[in-house]
Amino acid sequence: MRKHVVFVACAALATGGFSAEAQSIPNRFPFLDPSGLVETSNAGSAHIDTTGPFFQSLGSNGRSCATCHMPDEGWSIAPAQTQLRFLLTGGTDPLFRTVDGSNCDHDINVSNIAGRRSAYSLLLNRGLIRVTMDVPANAQFRVVSVQNPYGCSSASTLSLYRRPLPAANLRYLNTVMWDGRESTGAPTQKITSANYPAALIADLAHQALDAVNGHAQGTTPLTDAQQQAIASFEIGLTTAQFLDFSAGALNAHGAKGGSATLENEPFFIGMNDPLGQNPANAPFTSKIFDLYDAWANFNHNDARAAIARGQAVFNNKPMAITGVAGLNDATGNPVINGSCGTCHDTPNVGNHSVAMPLNVGVADTTSSLDVSYLPVITLQNIATGEIVQTTDPGRALVTGQWSDIGKFKGPVLRGLAARAPYFHNGSAQSLGDVVDFYNRRFNIGLTAQEKSDLIAFLKAL
Repeated sequence: MRKHVVFVACAALATGGFSAEAQSIPNRFPFLDPSGLVETSNAGSAHIDTTGPFFQSLGSNGRSCATCHMPDEGWSIAPAQTQLRFLLTGGTDPLFRTVDGSNCDHDINVSNIAGRRSAYSLLLNRGLIRVTMDVPANAQFRVVSVQNPYGCSSASTLSLYRRPLPAANLRYLNTVMWDGRESTGAPTQKITSANYPAALIADLAHQALDAVNGHAQGTTPLTDAQQQAIASFEIGLTTAQFLDFSAGALNAHGAKGGSATLENEPFFIGMNDPLGQNPANAPFTSKIFDLYDAWANFNHNDARAAIARGQAVFNNKPMAITGVAGLNDATGNPVINGSCGTCHDTPNVGNHSVAMPLNVGVADTTSSLDVSYLPVITLQNIATGEIVQTTDPGRALVTGQWSDIGKFKGPVLRGLAARAPYFHNGSAQSLGDVVDFYNRRFNIGLTAQEKSDLIAFLKAL
């Protein structure tokens, strides 16, 4: 087994990563990531066709969807590979464009390598894209001030810094984009149990249109056929960790890791929802993952046993959930006795099965994680005069609602090892940082062993 693992890893390394000039990628081809190998299954195909619209430059600046959603980076972008792209091209790769790749789009110097390195520092170090959004005309708040260390301090059009979400495992989505703006209002629509998957596909198609118009600076709108082709391609991709350097193949000895198993996982909107929105009226179970049940007593392999123990921590470790806007206030329960699965309820997938944007404090200026590289935005409630400071108003810039400040959706918890850093703003550099954040936020009381096991499990997803 160990020789086979080394051979596959070396074979993946020899490819030098994904090449945009390739005509196709073999189905479930293994790509290296920091923990092992990640793979992608393409529904109903023996290969992943890289000649379609997703991989084509359809705008005016050389970018394609794949520029920010790389197959070998968990269908997102990772700083290590981004830095390599900068090194190999002197910062002229299509990823590095001032429309949104630079920290600000004015009063910057991108005429030389040093200037480009400075201008694109958030992209290089955190994998962040600049998103600009206007404050809604009907907003219940006003912007008092913006302290942006990079410039771009407009109080009417805010510059925000967010990670590109993966372009795989999308068939498990209940909303599109971190703030749900591509599933809110005409021409997009909220995804429900009654209109899924048609609404999801329509929202993804519209998101492709907006992405080309904005990120790729398109001058000719995508045709309906191009939009549908991109959405259909994305929804057919399933990505997951396939191999762990310590534990070996993640589907060995009865385990169910990897993308082949994931692509066959059932899903519907509301599945296993703990708050009564399951259309099947089935009871909620906190046993979200069963991928590594077969390794629970695997005493002769410490790495596999650790992954199984981490799965048990995820499923069973109790926590008192408090102060989460969108959950505690929405249910009228100041304390919810739950677990990781309360907010990551979709079986063997890990996202919430209904649209539920939450504020767990990731955008707060007082976050236990380092957010010093982000702007500080001061907002005032027009009706009450209340003041809050945030690094990103989140869904509030879509709805205009004061109660939506700092709310974001949770991402799918598969293929995590390939796409650090984590959270919408890249503030968690590692899965250890993620675990520490939640342990502090909810006073979970994880032991050192439980932390280590949970991290091992998350890396194996």
